[in-house]
Amino acid sequence: QVQFVESGGGLVQAGGSLRLSCTASGTIFSLFGWGWYRQAPGKERELVASISRNGNTVQADSVKGRFTVSRENAKNTVYLQMNNLKPEDTGFYYCNRGAPPFTAWGRGTQVTVSS
Repeated sequence: QVQFVESGGGLVQAGGSLRLSCTASGTIFSLFGWGWYRQAPGKERELVASISRNGNTVQADSVKGRFTVSRENAKNTVYLQMNNLKPEDTGFYYCNRGAPPFTAWGRGTQVTVSS
């Protein structure tokens, strides 16, 4: 069973930066694309950015130019570098496969951006 451990969240002022990490176990990490998802209070979970097994990346329009997704197969880890954070980026951030079918979700890491 695939398990995810997300980390790196925190409280930051608008305009600040955070780097999230997600380490996966129970899978052959290099064979899959991975995505970062966020769930804001009262909203559905949405895709923020994804990276394919070949390293191609996709970002949601709301984060283009600010967020960068990367991966390190040797460490079974996918990263999300978040710059110029905005209050609307607040939420829980999770990683999972880049597209359905998804595996069990981890606990996520909380990001709070103050104005």
